[in-house]
Amino acid sequence: MTDQAERINAFIKLGKFFREYSEYCKKPEAISFNKDLGQRTQEVITLAGHKNGWFTAENILFAMESWGELLTSENLKEWLSDYPIERPNRKTVALIMAGNIPLVGFHDFLSVLLSGNRALVKLSSNDAVLLPFIANYLIEQSPALKNEITFTDGKLEHFDAVIATGSDNTARYFEHYFSHKPHIIRKNRNSVAVLTGKESKEQLTALGEDIFRYYGLGCRSVSKVFVPKGYRFDPFFEAIYDYNPIINQAKYANNYDYNKAVYLMSEFKILENGFLMLKEDPSYSSPIATLFYEEYDSIDGLKHHIKTNKEKMQCVVANGLFEDEVDFGKTQKPALRDYADGVDTVEFLLKT
Repeated sequence: MTDQAERINAFIKLGKFFREYSEYCKKPEAISFNKDLGQRTQEVITLAGHKNGWFTAENILFAMESWGELLTSENLKEWLSDYPIERPNRKTVALIMAGNIPLVGFHDFLSVLLSGNRALVKLSSNDAVLLPFIANYLIEQSPALKNEITFTDGKLEHFDAVIATGSDNTARYFEHYFSHKPHIIRKNRNSVAVLTGKESKEQLTALGEDIFRYYGLGCRSVSKVFVPKGYRFDPFFEAIYDYNPIINQAKYANNYDYNKAVYLMSEFKILENGFLMLKEDPSYSSPIATLFYEEYDSIDGLKHHIKTNKEKMQCVVANGLFEDEVDFGKTQKPALRDYADGVDTVEFLLKT
């Protein structure tokens, strides 16, 4: 069994690798990097993109770079300092991963291993390349981890707890199937932004990152904005214009054309700028290339509405309105303590 210090050190080395590879991709002539490892990493990124057209090299590199910023000695030790992990009650934890964005289940994987447990991983077919590559890198740094990480395509067996992520429909199945085991079951969530009309151009441009990163496929992606009655969207469209190259991605463009045709045939009123459609809608989960919006009468009334529907939201982007709000442009940069659905994964693992 690997001790915690050795596990932490393996992830610190992984973070260093992510940072160096990201820098190497930006300035290959300016940084000395292991060419063999660089070639293997490039092949994995290319393969992941072939298996899932939404996994562009840019978005995979963004995920790696983001994790590289988090996986430092200081960050990991500060995060784990709140938990009594010295003598963990070691368990095998089944992880049923989603596959909507690159490395979406990595935080669960990290939490399981650094809490002293074994990871039994069932990958989504949409993201079945990146994590095994990363696991192999970790094992190279700490060979004892080979016995702590297992990937399976078949039926999950011989586990003590489960963390499963899926849609609202699969969540019902998970809750029934895993009812006899300690579990965290995650359902659909979306993120929203609250605009007041006083936002700067820089804030609205940053909101574009929250909307367009990963093509809006993540639970931390902003899929809806709340705006005051009579809000004019011209400044918003102007501020996000630099994101227009997204329409050159074929899968995104196909979704844009299809959803636009559906809206027009259904005679829905939409606003659009050639790469994003705005549709007034009370729902939270908007289709690709569409951003829902809803008008509000008062901030107090909106706060009550958001509090009432909190279980549907992963992040609320705003400026000085909510205690747990996220700054514009920061939804895809969560900290280690930003747990999905607000459920402390490490605490769950230690108490199970």
